[in-house]
Amino acid sequence: MEVKIKAIHFDSTQKLEEFISKKAQKLARRNESIATFDVTLKVVKPETAMNKEAAIKLIVPNSEDLFASKVADTFEEAVDMAIEALDKQLVKIKEKSKNKDIIK
Repeated sequence: MEVKIKAIHFDSTQKLEEFISKKAQKLARRNESIATFDVTLKVVKPETAMNKEAAIKLIVPNSEDLFASKVADTFEEAVDMAIEALDKQLVKIKEKSKNKDIIK
């Protein structure tokens, strides 16, 4: 799995990138079919609370791309919430494919 991290209008820290990579690997262990984990980080409305946005796009072969975007106080929190949303989407896809297999 390829992990791409883009920081818009700021420089991300090594610690933040390691955190994101660790979370991506954890999600990939639960669903091996993920090809690309594309993260875009940006600061929305500087000088306010809840201004860190994490947008994550998962590219999964033989399926539509999955996307989640969350805003929080910290990038770590936003990434966690976005991954949680993507995990739910992955579960739905798995259930749909199992149901198709049962019907056949």
